Amino acid sequence: MSEAVFRTVKASQVILKELMVPAYANFGGKVHGGVILGLMDKIAYTCAASHCKGYSVTASVDSVDFLNPVEVGDLLTLYASVNYVGTSSMEVGIKVESENFREGTVKHTNTSYFTMVALSEETRKPVKVAGLLLEDEEEIRRFVMGKLRKKLRRAHQQEVNDIRQMLDLDLNQAMKEVEGENCQLSKS
Repeated sequence: MSEAVFRTVKASQVILKELMVPAYANFGGKVHGGVILGLMDKIAYTCAASHCKGYSVTASVDSVDFLNPVEVGDLLTLYASVNYVGTSSMEVGIKVESENFREGTVKHTNTSYFTMVALSEETRKPVKVAGLLLEDEEEIRRFVMGKLRKKLRRAHQQEVNDIRQMLDLDLNQAMKEVEGENCQLSKS
């Protein structure tokens, strides 16, 4: 019988820094949100793969709210940490900051939570991940909040599924839901 494996949060924490170059600009002259999302996905994978010592995939991303724009020329810093682990899933918390060298300012641009799932490289089926060895109050708090977010995601998904089934069965209810909305029913 094998002994349970636990890894510290610090063992898989990752920091990624990247200069925001003109090629990353959107039509408004700011850094395109898709560039930032791509970097977030990259650091989430790196953090999760480091924790599970193997392959992982992005299963979901909680909301990504851009709090402040990122300028071309800023240094973007992403911080990633495994906050919570289940059997095969890991919640990776990501905080993003931008630094303007000329002004000497640092802005928090966004925080998000990526759910990553460890997979066998051969079978592509989920595999068990190491547990987290929680070393301080902050890590305990983040673990509990990660567990709560997982519970809320599942409850939300069930609620959406229930509403979808109800609307599939009751066209009259669906018609009531579109009343007063910014849409128009086709005459055909």
